[in-house]
Amino acid sequence: MKSSSLPAGSDAVTAIAPVQTPVDLDAVQRQVEQSLLAIRLAATPTATWSAYQKALRYIAAWMQMRLNEPLVLPVPVSHVQLFVVDHFGHPERVTTGDGHSKLVLHFRMPKPVDDALIEAGYKNEPGRHRMTTIDQRLAILSWAHQEKGFESPCRDASIRRLLSDCRKLAREIGEGPKSKTAATVESLDLMLQTCDETLEGRRDRAILLFGWASGGRRRSEIARAEVRDLEWIGVDQAIFRMRTSKTDDAGPKPIKGETAAALRDWLKAAGITEGPLFRRLWGKTVGAALSPHAIAAIVQRRARQAGLPGDFAGHSLRRGFVTEAGLNDVPLAQTMAMTGHRLTKSVVRYSDVGDVLTSKASDLVEVGRRRRQVCSPDCRSPTC
Repeated sequence: MKSSSLPAGSDAVTAIAPVQTPVDLDAVQRQVEQSLLAIRLAATPTATWSAYQKALRYIAAWMQMRLNEPLVLPVPVSHVQLFVVDHFGHPERVTTGDGHSKLVLHFRMPKPVDDALIEAGYKNEPGRHRMTTIDQRLAILSWAHQEKGFESPCRDASIRRLLSDCRKLAREIGEGPKSKTAATVESLDLMLQTCDETLEGRRDRAILLFGWASGGRRRSEIARAEVRDLEWIGVDQAIFRMRTSKTDDAGPKPIKGETAAALRDWLKAAGITEGPLFRRLWGKTVGAALSPHAIAAIVQRRARQAGLPGDFAGHSLRRGFVTEAGLNDVPLAQTMAMTGHRLTKSVVRYSDVGDVLTSKASDLVEVGRRRRQVCSPDCRSPTC
């Protein structure tokens, strides 16, 4: 029978007297909990915490003004139902003059409550919320329950059914989720043509190419990129690794060809050898790092200067990369390795656009016309 004694030498460890006598285990546990919270806070992007705090403050204010109750977890299912109804509205189908029916949503939240939320700064304007806003706030409420070890009321079957029905109605009235316009290669080329050889033009060209070709980087990832994140392999290619990202994506992203050349050109012209890659400019003076909002503004401005229609923003680079990958039949796994998406459903929304545009079924009309021209314009044969 084998001995269950401790490894040799462990008796010497147990003989060492504790430095602190006696040990306050409760105090140690409190220190551990404080450190765990500090680590969690530091590891989560500031923008994420701000969004969570804003959503929870709003829900707390609504509960206090609407129900005269504080926000205490777990929240009853009935309260979540009322939150959805208050903010989505009461649907009614009305008959129009041409005999068709039209869906109308009536705002039913008591006006004094709505006015109080606006006056206190929790709401910007009176009336309904878009369904995307309701979904976001309930997702954060669900997260708060999970953090505290409670079952989320948002998982209740009645809530899931209610939200599903509301999303259908929202799409019917044109309030479905709206994506930014995809900056595909054609659009990207037109935007690059607006970038001249000034310092600003060199910077913006590098931003557009870097943000697009490295896998469709988020605007926050572009803003946080630093010289130390690049590992140059020769003069015409490099590997970019992010220190922080929304999905903890630490995988290598290739920087090569035109993108590498534009990035080197910008860094040399700006005299940047360390710190943030992309900086503010005052004439020929290079300043601090660009903010994520500034990155989005640059994409918008270049799209506008190129005369491109649509709603462009920072996310257009990311959506354009994935859309272009779909157009070129790039395997989904390879696309996700570049973008850093963890869930296929997130990236499929964009790649599906490429699949639809390249589908043979979408060309049936043109195929039919070509076939009829080969035969005869007057042909009426059902097999022709």
